[in-house]
Parts: sequence; structure tokens; C-alpha cells
Amino acid sequence: MDYPWADALPAAGHSIEVAPGVRWLRMALPFALDHINLWLLRDEIHSPDGARLPFDGWTVVDCGIADERTRDTWEHVFASQLDGLPVLRVVVTHMHPDHVGLAHWLTQRWSRPASSAHSAFDCRLWMSTTDYVTARLGSRADTSMGGDAAAAFMASHGLTDPASIEQIRARAGFYAGMVPQVPACYRRLMDGGLLDIGSARATGHREWRCLAGHGHAPEHIALHCASLGVLISGDMLLPRISTNVSVGHDEPEANPLALFLASLDRMRALPADTLVLPSHGKPFRGLHARIDQLQAHHADRLADVMNACARGPCSAADLLPVLFKRQLDVHQTTFAMGESIAHLNALWHDGKLVRRLDRGVYRFSPAR
Repeated sequence: MDYPWADALPAAGHSIEVAPGVRWLRMALPFALDHINLWLLRDEIHSPDGARLPFDGWTVVDCGIADERTRDTWEHVFASQLDGLPVLRVVVTHMHPDHVGLAHWLTQRWSRPASSAHSAFDCRLWMSTTDYVTARLGSRADTSMGGDAAAAFMASHGLTDPASIEQIRARAGFYAGMVPQVPACYRRLMDGGLLDIGSARATGHREWRCLAGHGHAPEHIALHCASLGVLISGDMLLPRISTNVSVGHDEPEANPLALFLASLDRMRALPADTLVLPSHGKPFRGLHARIDQLQAHHADRLADVMNACARGPCSAADLLPVLFKRQLDVHQTTFAMGESIAHLNALWHDGKLVRRLDRGVYRFSPAR
């Protein structure tokens, strides 16, 4: 794998051009994973009335979480990195808070009412329908990261420590705290759809193809531009860490790991020398090699789960020290439990494990 910007990072509020008309931003996150990469694409959009020249400006890809620090960083970007041009639309890869959190603020910030000098303009959110609806539900009252239902679900998979359960129960507003509002209107992104992004006066027009991926989010959209040889991969393909693939209480029998691995296989159709722009870590080349690494990683973890279950029936909580060698805080434990259940469910759906409810806890054993 090759990292063209191995020794460079965009400073807060600044950008690095990684391809013609494509700029890399980096925003802070208040977690162990302490940053997210966002992208600016030079663009133009025709005026709604069709009578005026196209609006020249930028498309933003992903937003950061809704907090004052991120808003302040964006304001610095607006003042110094946009060449005096507006944001025309906001593309969001998926519904997780670090990606969609500020979508409402950004679209409101750059929409304008009609005036004597200008026609009205709506800076629109572009997103898959599944993730848009999921984000809207979560912004009203958290449905996936805490509360009684999540606590009961984790307990049913062996996380029975009272302190941990109480911490998970207390996270009922976790999602809504970072995604307090989602735009009321949006434009739908679908697998195989094409976005015309570019400026006739600056970069020329380019087609970006939507690639739907599953397992990490309900309907994650990555963007591939063949003419640039660039893939904005979101969280589907990260260079240094494995994407979280979790089962939650709202779909307890889900098999997201199988969906995720199948989505990675579909990405093999892209050229091997594609420049991958991930949401975390640094841009890289070596797409096929990274897919191989991730497939091998999950094959190894599935083998570890099988071996552990062969020694005796295991709950998802029993497998945490098997799958994760580091100390986990409550935020990380929530994701780790979801991932542990995802590996168990994959083997269960594949007929390699059987699941039994034992005194209120699901335990898995090899199928006979």
C-alpha cells in the first residue's frame, strides 16, 4: 500500500488538494478515533429557474459531528478555502454522527431566500434513503446507541456487569446529541447512480458513480470518479483499522458481516491503482491489497470465534478478550459487543454455530 501524503496532514481549517478540484479536510472528533476526513469537490449547479448562469461553488462530502469546535473549523474553511465561492450541496456517505451531524447546519448555512438581486437557492442534502430515514429517526430519540432496549440486548449477549449496563442505558441520547437535526428535504443517492460534479470554468465536468455498501451502515454510499481514478470510500475501506460491523438491538438477528464482505468484493471491480480517500486515516493506493487484508482479518477472527466456541459455549461478552486485546471504554465496548455479535451471527447464519438461550443469555456452540 502506498500513501502519497504519508508526511502531510491538513491543519484545522485548511485543506490539501489530492486531485484536480478535490480537497482534503480533517476535523477533530472527541473519541479514541480522533478525526474524520471530509472532502471538498469543485462544482457548479444550474439555477432552479433555468434562466441564470450556473452557480459556481463546492460540493461538501460528509460533515463532522454537531459541536461548536466543528462549526468553528468549518467557518475557517469557508473564509479561507473556498476561493470566495459558496457550498452548493452536501453529500453524506452514511448516517453515523461524524458524517451527518452537521448536515442540517451546513445546508441551512448555505441556502438563501429570494431577493431582488438573487433567486432563492436551496443547498440540498444528498444521501441514500435508508440512511437518511435512519438518521432522522435517531435525531429525534436515539434508537441504536443506548437506552433500555440496547441495555437489555447487550445483557442478553452476556454483558451483565451492572456498571456497564447502566452506562449503556444512560447513552439513550448519544446519537441525537451529535445529530440534533436532519434536513427535512434531501436528494436520493442510489447504487449505480451518477453525480455530475465539476465546474466548466475550473475543472470540467466529471461523473461520480454511487457505490452502495452494506454492513457498516444500512446503505452506505461511496463515490468513484473513473476519469480522476479516485474513490471517496467513506468508512467502507479504511487503510489502518477495520471498519466497525455491528449488530444492534433494532435488528438482533442481522448478518451485517456477510453484507460487508460481499460489498468489499464488489469494490474489486475498481482499478488497483485507484486513489482511495477514506474517512479515517490517510489517502492511499492499494485498493485490492487492502480488500485482501480486510477479508483475511475477518476470516481470522471468525476462526478465533469458532475455536473459542469449540472449547465451550460462548456469549458475545465472553469473546471480547478473544477479539479485542486492548482495554475498552464504554463507547468502545458498545461497538465491540456489536462486532462480537456480528461474527457470531455470521457463523450462526452459515450453519457453523448453533445458538441457545441459557438463563437469559445467548450462547453459541459448534453445530453437530
